[in-house]
Amino acid sequence: MLNFKKIELEDKEWIIPILKESVITGCHQNFGNLFAWRDINNTRVANINNFLVANQLVNGKDVYLYPMGKGDVKPVIEEIIRSADKNLIFAGLSHDEMIELNELYPGKFIYDQVRNDFDYIYLLEKMVSLKGKKLHRKRNHISAFLRNNPVWSFETITEENKAECIEMNKKWCIESGCKDDESLMDENCATKYFFKYYDELELEGGLIRVEDKIVAYTIGEVLSNDTYVLHIEKAFKDVQGAYPMINQRFASWIKDKYPHLIYINREEDMGSEGLRKAKLSYYPDKMAIKYRAVTKKNYALHK
Repeated sequence: MLNFKKIELEDKEWIIPILKESVITGCHQNFGNLFAWRDINNTRVANINNFLVANQLVNGKDVYLYPMGKGDVKPVIEEIIRSADKNLIFAGLSHDEMIELNELYPGKFIYDQVRNDFDYIYLLEKMVSLKGKKLHRKRNHISAFLRNNPVWSFETITEENKAECIEMNKKWCIESGCKDDESLMDENCATKYFFKYYDELELEGGLIRVEDKIVAYTIGEVLSNDTYVLHIEKAFKDVQGAYPMINQRFASWIKDKYPHLIYINREEDMGSEGLRKAKLSYYPDKMAIKYRAVTKKNYALHK
């Protein structure tokens, strides 16, 4: 049996080196996300042959993320199969991981694409320049913001202004009806972890201030050797252009600090119609397609 434990901050010491040796294809393959969403997803981890094995409870179903690490993955999967018995579900599989799993165990699993879990990925340069007809509305919103708010500033999130961001997030949550929306409540729970362990998780962020009031903020980190991931982005809806403003300004900051990076990963939409519309409005340059693998005998139980 696998010896799972709830993921804790100190697990960063062994998990991050493993992730650095792994092929990172999605936002779920990130210590910050695994840790911040641990209460919502009941995330537990184990180290098997120097592979990270993560187990979660998603929508009431016990699932495993595909093992992350370097080397022969088959003995690790064999351990998972023994531990899970016949009720095995893999979630968050990339296309290459799906192919590998099918080659290792031909005919054992049925595979589905999980649209709600697809990551939205954009060229960093595009998110900075906002060039082209498709993004003219974003430029117009930014122009309106600048016109309506002549006294504004962009700041990185620091110990000096983090408490203000937390207060802004509380107000945003009240205005957005978090208490009546389970998905927003879950996201807010993760957001609290991002703020509480901001330094320990080595997160970065930016904010937009109008006069002395924070109207938008975002938090992210480097995901892989060519991609930056944005975990959280919030803005007051009554401030026209605040969302595209924080998006563009932070993208510019990323480009200046990490000139080698090519992409921004804005994570998944989790099935939210509003999030899907917002993420599609930037016309993603590619999507990180994710699959679910369910053992054939139990496929009907998990459809």
